[in-house]
Amino acid sequence: MQTTSHLLMIKPVAFDFNAETAVNNAFQQEGSNENAQQKAEAEFDGFVQKLTAAGVDVTVVQDTPQPHTPDSIFPNNWISFHQDGSIVLYPMYAVNRRAERKQHVLDTIAAKFEVKKQIDFTSKEKEDHFLEGTGSMVLDRDKKIAYACLSPRTDKTVFEEWCSKMNYTPCSFYSVDEKGGEIYHTNVMMCVADQYVVICLDSIRDAAERDNVFDTLNDSGKKIIEISYKQMNRFAGNMLQVENKTGQRYLVMSNQAYNALTDRQIQELESYNPIIHSDLTTIETNGGGSARCMMAEVFLPLKK
Repeated sequence: MQTTSHLLMIKPVAFDFNAETAVNNAFQQEGSNENAQQKAEAEFDGFVQKLTAAGVDVTVVQDTPQPHTPDSIFPNNWISFHQDGSIVLYPMYAVNRRAERKQHVLDTIAAKFEVKKQIDFTSKEKEDHFLEGTGSMVLDRDKKIAYACLSPRTDKTVFEEWCSKMNYTPCSFYSVDEKGGEIYHTNVMMCVADQYVVICLDSIRDAAERDNVFDTLNDSGKKIIEISYKQMNRFAGNMLQVENKTGQRYLVMSNQAYNALTDRQIQELESYNPIIHSDLTTIETNGGGSARCMMAEVFLPLKK
């Protein structure tokens, strides 16, 4: 099952530019953070409203002022939820992001869904090895393939250990921006949906790695929709396919990502599913993440 109708989203209480993550997140821009919390909260509420209006079930958890967690709006980096009832906790690069693993979030999920086991990779932080959830990995849940662009936030050894434990086939590679800097998270350069994938193949400079990714995607039966560097820089790779309670699927992205697409790309994507897009300008600018980063998919069974 590639898509779910259940999402976890964390409402920010102290959203701000995070200097600890900016060291390797080229998508962040400092200096535009006046009233950042107020603006981010309004963007968050508008986004949730669009999702729920489409029939998607969103579990919203309010963040807490203490400990201060400026990036709590991006929960998919520290936790993932799986169909077998397992929860996975991940090792985070930025020290102040590790505090996002708050018990009240876990308690809220456990009250609504069946949690059978917890798999914890957070001890890897002591070794300075990191794997930031479904930011570091883009999952083909149907074909059990995990894609990962390696970076300071995505350690190959931990990634392969995760794949072994979760029974996924690993596909790792290096992805770089136009200046040659490593892309910090895989989910800003590619999105895997049920029948297609959106990807910036130009960012995979090594020909053998690029061919391997292309062949793996092609062999999995996905239609490959390529985006350019310019489109990736506007978060056109940071998308997520979701479904509503009746099984209608949607592709979710920000306004900036949607406006970066060509008419032909929009037409092709809409041949598979409608598109939901929302204004996330403040969150994208200060946080360096977009729509996909804000949604943690919950594949756990609902409690009866």
